[in-house]
Amino acid sequence: MPMRVSQLFTKTRHEAPRDEASKNAQLLIRGGFIHKEMAGVYTYLPLGLRVLKNIEHIIREEMDAIGGQEMAMTALQEKDVWERTGRWDDAVVDNWFKTRLKNDTELGLAYTHEPAIAALMKDFISSYRDLPTYPYQFQTKFRNELRAKSGLFRGREFLMKDLYSFSRTPEELDEFYEKAISAYRKIFDRLGIGTKTYLTLASGGTFGTAFSHEFQTLTRAGEDTIYVHQEKNIAINNEVMNEDTMKMLGVKKSELIEEKSIEVGNIYKLGTFYSEPLNLTYKTESGEERPVIMGSYGIGLGRVMGTVVEALADDKGIVWPEAIAPYRIHLISLKGAEKRAEELYASLQSARISVLYDDRADCTAGEKFSDADLLGMPIRVVVSKKTLEQESVEVRKRGSDEVTLLSITEFITMYAGKII
Repeated sequence: MPMRVSQLFTKTRHEAPRDEASKNAQLLIRGGFIHKEMAGVYTYLPLGLRVLKNIEHIIREEMDAIGGQEMAMTALQEKDVWERTGRWDDAVVDNWFKTRLKNDTELGLAYTHEPAIAALMKDFISSYRDLPTYPYQFQTKFRNELRAKSGLFRGREFLMKDLYSFSRTPEELDEFYEKAISAYRKIFDRLGIGTKTYLTLASGGTFGTAFSHEFQTLTRAGEDTIYVHQEKNIAINNEVMNEDTMKMLGVKKSELIEEKSIEVGNIYKLGTFYSEPLNLTYKTESGEERPVIMGSYGIGLGRVMGTVVEALADDKGIVWPEAIAPYRIHLISLKGAEKRAEELYASLQSARISVLYDDRADCTAGEKFSDADLLGMPIRVVVSKKTLEQESVEVRKRGSDEVTLLSITEFITMYAGKII
């Protein structure tokens, strides 16, 4: 949907907010993409929500491609299910938000959904014929972080894609696990950070496995330290970096480069960690009852959005990849060219080209150019009296200093088929 800047209720800001130290939060707030409600809690404003929805669309396509089935679970969680898996006690999980109903029943606000979905799937899995299956969701999580920090990197309320695999055997889990790795690589490639993102060996956490895998994107603002093998396109998290893990991966320390990074996704082989205490079983073809083998696959959408900003922004502002930019074209009308700019805006709408039109009459050319750089749309198009002398527009790709003069007909023809 096209949008006029004059109609946006959000406004750009020249100065970064004093209570935000991270670049991603500073730029996103200055650009009017997000609004800080409190530490670790952000509202996604119209431009930011468009980015978030574009990220969601890419993830959904890749999850569907490997057999995922989308659903939507509840944020309210029953105490009993989590107690049976040993994860209700604050001594085990220290970031719960808990509440009580008026009848004094204690509930939790989900920080993840492994036990809940294992309990739910008992109603749908009983036979080997019901497996494998791969439900997933996009759902708001709540984590009572002691120190919410780094903008969108560590929040108390955030949107996550979580997919759960239910398999008959460890081998069947392994097969899907590799498909998930491939799907995650495609996702991060499409998000524009694939060349900076590495499959990273990490600790197994509390899920009873020796290792898990993270997808870590290189950025100086990262919270993690990883050791990257560029040739093999893999990395090792600092927390598991030792001779045994290097030997297992077939790498030498001299081949690894230490980098700062941010985790943008994770995948775990859960095995029977949740299925056994919740009695999630299936009957084999011979009638034997066995526990279902589970896996978990998460991506935090806001964290990805913040990572893209941190990894790709320059000293002028945000640089959105085309696939997730809120608008593909940022059209700027300068004084004396308003009528022709309006006609071009109408033509772009008719051609179904995603466009943000800066039609403000009370702003200078410099202010409009500065805002365009801050907002970071992939293509900036300027209509001015000077360009109209040649019946042309000035075109510049975000992140490039090269300016091209195209006829209006050439411009529409060139971009009409490329729609976000």
